[in-house]
Amino acid sequence: MAFLHKDLKLFFSWFSIMSYNFSAIEKKWQKKWAKEKSFEARESKGKKKYYVLEMFPYPSGKLHMGHVRNYAIGDATARFKRMQGFNVLYPMGYDALGLPAENAAIKNNRNPKEWTWEKIEEMKKQQEMLGFSYDWSRLIATCDERYYHWNQWFFLQMFKKKLAYKGKAKSNWCASCGTVLANEQVENGNCWRCHNKVVEKEFEQWFLKITAYADELLKDLDKLKEWPQRVRTMQKNWIGRSEGVVVYFKEKDSGKVIPTFTTRPDTLFGVTFVVFAPEHPLVTEFVKETKLEAEVKKFIEEVKGQSLIDRLAEGKEKRGIFLGKYAINPVNGDNVPIFAADFAVLEYGTGMVMCVPTHDQRDFEFAEKYELQKRVVIQPKNKKLDVFAMEKAFVDEGILIESGEFNGLENTDAIEKISKWLEKKKIGKRTVNYKLRDWLISRQRYWGTPIPIIYCEKCGMVPVPEKDLPVKLPVKAPFTGKGNPLDKVDAFVNVKCPKCDRKARRETDTMDTFVDSSWYFLRFCSPKDGKAMFDKKKAAYWMPVDQYIGGIEHAIMHLLYARFFTKALRDIEMIKFDEPFTRLLTQGMVLKNGEVMSKSKGNVVDPGTIIKSFGADTARTFVMSVALPTKELEWNDQGAEATFKFLKRFYEFLEGNKNKFGKGKIDKKKLGSSDRLLLSKANRTILQITKQMAGFEFNFALSGITRLFSAVQKAEKADKNVLGFTTRSLVQLLAPFAPHLCEELWQKLGEKGLVSLSAWPKGNEKDIDRKAEQAEDYLEGIVEDVRHIKELAGIEKPKKIVLFTAPAWKWKAVPIAAKACEERPDVGATLKALMKDTEMRKHGKEVQGFAKALVPRLVLLKKAEKIDETAVLKEVMPLLEKEFGCEIEIESAEKSTHPKAKNAMPLKPAIFME
Repeated sequence: MAFLHKDLKLFFSWFSIMSYNFSAIEKKWQKKWAKEKSFEARESKGKKKYYVLEMFPYPSGKLHMGHVRNYAIGDATARFKRMQGFNVLYPMGYDALGLPAENAAIKNNRNPKEWTWEKIEEMKKQQEMLGFSYDWSRLIATCDERYYHWNQWFFLQMFKKKLAYKGKAKSNWCASCGTVLANEQVENGNCWRCHNKVVEKEFEQWFLKITAYADELLKDLDKLKEWPQRVRTMQKNWIGRSEGVVVYFKEKDSGKVIPTFTTRPDTLFGVTFVVFAPEHPLVTEFVKETKLEAEVKKFIEEVKGQSLIDRLAEGKEKRGIFLGKYAINPVNGDNVPIFAADFAVLEYGTGMVMCVPTHDQRDFEFAEKYELQKRVVIQPKNKKLDVFAMEKAFVDEGILIESGEFNGLENTDAIEKISKWLEKKKIGKRTVNYKLRDWLISRQRYWGTPIPIIYCEKCGMVPVPEKDLPVKLPVKAPFTGKGNPLDKVDAFVNVKCPKCDRKARRETDTMDTFVDSSWYFLRFCSPKDGKAMFDKKKAAYWMPVDQYIGGIEHAIMHLLYARFFTKALRDIEMIKFDEPFTRLLTQGMVLKNGEVMSKSKGNVVDPGTIIKSFGADTARTFVMSVALPTKELEWNDQGAEATFKFLKRFYEFLEGNKNKFGKGKIDKKKLGSSDRLLLSKANRTILQITKQMAGFEFNFALSGITRLFSAVQKAEKADKNVLGFTTRSLVQLLAPFAPHLCEELWQKLGEKGLVSLSAWPKGNEKDIDRKAEQAEDYLEGIVEDVRHIKELAGIEKPKKIVLFTAPAWKWKAVPIAAKACEERPDVGATLKALMKDTEMRKHGKEVQGFAKALVPRLVLLKKAEKIDETAVLKEVMPLLEKEFGCEIEIESAEKSTHPKAKNAMPLKPAIFME
């Protein structure tokens, strides 16, 4: 019994060493990274820098799998670049001011500052649990007065340059709560808090003059070659520069002028309806005290609930409502109905649009839906359009008809002539228009950056002196849900004028949180700087950001504002570059059961649960393995478990076989064919994965790692040094995805230092044996074909298998056929080309059948290596006979009279089985 007890003790000791204790491993290496400050970045002239940054999060407290995916992409990139020898800056911060914290304070009777810092701490702990390699010494939170100090400083610089100004703007106003509401606080036209009616009210508010940079923001999109085209297009459309004409229609009853902007004055005679932005004040005026008033107001509220991106999206069905009024077309006197429609926006042109359904596809679809009149005014040169037969708008060039004195003109010439005519008649005016509007930054809320302006009865509007910055948020404020809490803090509001020392009043509006995120990437370069917004020299070293990562939902606002701030900072000589982000990746959403994860749908996957069950490395590796980062990812619990099993298998195999892995120099002359093949695969995999990592093809990289690991597992008697090189490389290749596991294995393999800071493995083209790899693929194909034939023929145990290898003339035919099919796969052209060859003609009718079989395989064969198929088969014949339990014969199809022999193709022998 004592002997048995001793054996069991040894067994469990061995089992504990072998098993993958992910929890202990992850805690161990997170502690070591933190203690050794492994990922802290410092400027270095001797190393090329690489700045990786994810759009920083709002500290809601709990991460979701969308966060995990975003950060896993960034971390894999940062780790890869470090191992490549770059000096990597990879920081983290929190976009910590804004509405959610203030709402939480009102709801829970908490101070927003306390609530926010608690959530920051919770979120940071989760990020640390996932092992992201941030430089935590650079942590910033925008609610820290040491950060928002510089929001205020930069505001004052823009104020001096007249880029910050006060003007009138409408906002959502809840009279019951005595406060301005953000759009997201308005639910079906009512206040989210008291459920009373919300109205639009005009206020004096603060703006930043982003329109001063409209042309440069548009032009410099061409510099952003490594941004997704979709994002550049969205920004281009949002800026919306267009040269055109404002045409003055009139409302039929009142005579009110309706100025509509158009880039197509050549279509003016074809206008059959006019559309207003639902938010336009004339919309409610037109329907006031009419039977349409209630329905129109309901429509307006519905449209307010849509984002502008959704409203302007191509392909989305447009909605509208008739206002019971008509406009007079000034060029022909036609009365045309006036609609409010969701595709017209107040931010573009005049908020009023003339619509020509025959020559604009969006207008055509709207007219079809609401059964509105259509009139053709441009005919194509080669045919006559029938308005009743049209299935889509005609948007190409043509000749004007039904257009008064302009009939017969080409429409491209008519644009200029009609524009001049409109100006002469004083019914229109040429102009350059932008969709872009100045940025309204005023927020009538507490939890934001105080705007550093003081109002004095004698001196007027006075900037807070820079020496008095930051203007701090008062610690105590009444969060009653009524009005702006700052208005009620006398010590904050009542101040002395910096100029005349008389009684004055402080501005109580705070800044839009987009201000915080429009320059935070610069603050990371010197986050503790107390004397300046950022250190110019350090910013010159690190900026611009080399790789920026975030959601497509920020494609317009955040990215446009960040570009604007960068240009404004350049113009006050803080920086010398024009654009903040060189390369942009917009990651796809994480779905569960086909829907975006959300608490309301009950389909949120808590990363904490996954970490507890399978470990951080599993969560990270799984989200990277399923799809390309830019594509949507469908979460799958079984997939996460499969990833865990792979990592466990990887760990236990390397741990259990570590004594088989040599570190010596590989003597290629002494290697057998199987060792050359493994070495070849290792080098090919390294080269492929290096390219895939650079191209964000992380899922393909992980597939390559899996395949190479499978090859290692099969290499039972491999050369120690080849096996050592391959396994060490595998650990390094996997490290950006599963860093904790790989640090542990790196140590167990006897390597010094951290795998995270080791040099990325280098593949050698010279060590790639294409013929050996081709031979393996060839044999795997034969095994698969034999199994398939056995299944089809119902043969459980064959007596004999004959393999007929392709004749030499069929190999010769491959390049001839490839040339014939350069433009497209073409059996006829292939046959014709083959029959021109003297040797091919000797094989007569056989060539015809061969050509048909060859063309579909050309893609594979063009890339393939030519191998001696007979020699390869002879070398592995004992293994094949063991695999299939029968005699194997090999015949050259060229010498065989067997009818099956004619079916032999290059790299696909014909097979006879009995």
